[in-house]
Amino acid sequence: MFRVTVVRSLPRSSKALQSLPLISSFGRKAHGLTHKTQRLPNHVFHRCINTYFANSAQAASVLAAANPAENQAPVISSASTDEVPIISQNGNQVAIGWDTRTWSRFHNIWLRDHCRCPKCFHPITKQRLFNTFDIPKDIMPLSVEAKSAGLQVTWPSQDSHVSLYPWSWLQTNSYDPPLAKADTTEKILWGSKIQKSPPTVSYADVMAGDDQGLYKWLTNVDTFGFSFVTDVPATPEATEELSTRIGFIHGKFWDFTSDLAKGDTAYTTLALGAHTDNTYFASSLAYAHSHLIDLPFGRLTHHTNGTGGATLLVDGFYVASILKELHPEAYELLSKIPVPAHAAGEPTALYRASPVSGYPVLGHDSVTGELAQVRWNNDDRSVMNHLPAELVEKWYDAIRAWNSCLTSADSEYWVQLRPGTAVVVDNHRVLHGRSAFDGKRRMCGAYIGVDEYRSKLAVLSERFAPDSVLQATKQLEDTVFNGRSIWNSAL
Repeated sequence: MFRVTVVRSLPRSSKALQSLPLISSFGRKAHGLTHKTQRLPNHVFHRCINTYFANSAQAASVLAAANPAENQAPVISSASTDEVPIISQNGNQVAIGWDTRTWSRFHNIWLRDHCRCPKCFHPITKQRLFNTFDIPKDIMPLSVEAKSAGLQVTWPSQDSHVSLYPWSWLQTNSYDPPLAKADTTEKILWGSKIQKSPPTVSYADVMAGDDQGLYKWLTNVDTFGFSFVTDVPATPEATEELSTRIGFIHGKFWDFTSDLAKGDTAYTTLALGAHTDNTYFASSLAYAHSHLIDLPFGRLTHHTNGTGGATLLVDGFYVASILKELHPEAYELLSKIPVPAHAAGEPTALYRASPVSGYPVLGHDSVTGELAQVRWNNDDRSVMNHLPAELVEKWYDAIRAWNSCLTSADSEYWVQLRPGTAVVVDNHRVLHGRSAFDGKRRMCGAYIGVDEYRSKLAVLSERFAPDSVLQATKQLEDTVFNGRSIWNSAL
C-alpha cells in the first residue's frame, strides 16, 4: 500500500497558497479546467503542490501547514508499553480495544493460524510448520490475556499451547476493520516541474559498501518512479556493474546504437512517444536502467553535424490521476478493457502477451483498488478485435483523452542526457520516449525484475528505515533469527 498526501483544506491566506502559481494557470490551463472553477478539487490540488515542489520534503511541509491536525485521518500508532489495550473473548472472535473508539476483531482460527512460536513457524526459514488444516473450525482459546508484550492466547492442546501476538503487529494486520497504517510508502506524483529538482544520487554513493547510497537510489525510484545516477564511468562495464547493484539482469545486458540491428524502432533515429516497455510480455519487466555512452554529434551547441535525441519521461500515475478527474468514463474503460500487444520485428521471435487479449492500460491492486501499473505502447498494440461494437468509439475516445493528458506540456519532462548520467525507470509507472535525432549515439543498459528490486529495497529498509512493528518488537525475546525478525510485516 502507498500513500499520496491529500490536501483537506488550505486557507486562502496560507503562505503555501500564495507561493503556488497553480490555481489560475498551471492547474487549469494545462488540462482545460475553466476559470469558473473557484478552487481545484483536493486530490488535483495536492498533485499541483507535489508537482511544483519537486522536493518531497518541501511538499510535505507545505501540505502539513495546509492540513490542520483535526482534518487528518487518524493513524493508529504502536501501543504504549505502559498501558495495554482492553480485550474480550466472545464466541469465535477476540476483540481488542485500542482506545474508546477504535476496536479490532480477530477470529480464533486466524489467530491460531498465525502463531509465530518456533513450533508453528520456523524462525530461520520464516515458513509455517503448523498444519493449518489441523485447526478445528470451532477452535476456542482456553484463555486470552493482555500482556505488556502483546496478546497472549492459550490454546487447547496436550501441552496447552501458548501464542503471543505483539500489539503493533496486530494493529498493522487488523482486518476487522482495517486500520490506517502508520507505515505507508509515499508516492510523489510529478509533472514537468520535476526538472527543478529531479531525484538524483551519485555513482560513488550507490557503489559505496555501506549501501546507504543504494538505499537512497532505490527509495528515489519507489517515490518518484525514476532516479538519475551522476558521474557514472561512460563504459558498458561500469553500467552493468551499476545495474547489478539492484539485482540480477533479466535477459542480456544490452548495448546498441541506431543501426536497426534488431527489428525495433528503438534501434533507429526516429522519435519515440511516451511508452512503457514489454507490453507484450505476460509480466512486463519493471525496471529499465539505461546509460547514454556516446552522444549524437552536435548535441552540444558547438557541434553542427547532428541534433536531437532528448529523453522524455512522463509520470503515468500523475497522468492517470488527471484523466480520472477530467474524464472518469475514459479512466474506467482503460482500467477494464485489455489491450493486446506484440513484438514481431525479428524473424526468429514472435512475442504476445498471455492471455493474448492482453492487459488494461491501467492496472489496479485487486485488494486496495489503488493504481498499480501503467501499460501503454501504442506502437506495439495489436488488432483490437475483441471490443464490443458499442464500445469501439468510446474506447478510441478514451485513448484520445489519455494521449491528450500524456502529451500535455505539463506532463512531459524533457532532459538531454549526457555521458556519465544514467537513469533507472519504473516501467510499471513512468513512461519514456525520445525526440528524433541524427548523427550517432550508443546506449547500454538492462532490465531488472520487479521482484529483485522489491527484495533489495525491502532488505535495505529493514536496515535503514525499520517500520513501527520492527521497532516495537526489537526488544522482545526470540524475535530475530538469521538477521530477520519473525514479525517482519512482509511475512
